[in-house]
Amino acid sequence: MSTVKYTPRLADKYSKEVVPALMKKFAYKSIMQAPRLEKICINRGVNGAVSDKKLVEVAVDELTNITGQKAVPTVSKKDISNFKLRRGMPIGARVTLRGEKMYEFLDRLISVALPRVRDFKGISDKAFDGRGNYTLGVTEQIIFPEIDIDKVNKITGMDITFVTTATSNEEAYELLKEIGLPFKNIKKDNQ
Repeated sequence: MSTVKYTPRLADKYSKEVVPALMKKFAYKSIMQAPRLEKICINRGVNGAVSDKKLVEVAVDELTNITGQKAVPTVSKKDISNFKLRRGMPIGARVTLRGEKMYEFLDRLISVALPRVRDFKGISDKAFDGRGNYTLGVTEQIIFPEIDIDKVNKITGMDITFVTTATSNEEAYELLKEIGLPFKNIKKDNQ
C-alpha cells in the first residue's frame, strides 16, 4: 500500500510557478539562487498582561488555534518601573512556523483572512527591512475564521513577519507578490 505525500498548495505553486518567474526576472543561473520563504513569525503583545495573567493564556490559545501550532508566551527582558513590569513577566505570545504549517497558514491568510479585513485595498509595500524580510501588522485577530467572535473579550492585533532568503527588498517583494500576497498597486519603477 503506497501513501501519497501531501504538499500544501502554495508549496506546490512556489516550485512550479514562483521559481521560474523569479529565474526569468532576476536571471539566476541556478534555481537554488531563487529566494524562498524560510519561516513566518507571528508575535502578539498583550496590553494589560501585567495586571491580568489570564490575558496571556488567552493570547497563546488564540495563536495556537490560528496557526495550528503551539504558541509560547513571551516574557519581559528587563524591569520597567513606569509600567509595573518585572523581568520574566509574561507580556505576549509568539509562534514560528516552518514547512507545511507555514504554507498552510500563508494560504489561509491570503485566501480567507485578509479579504475579511474591512475596506481592504491591499497591504503596504513599505514594510521591508532591507534584508529581504517583510512585516505585516494585523489589527484584529477576528479576521481569522478559527477565532470564535462570541468568545473574544478584547480585540488585539499581531505582527506577522515573513523571513526570506532574499538579499534585497526587490527580490523579497517579487517573491511575496508571486506567492500571492495582495500588495497595493502603487509600486513605481523609478523607486
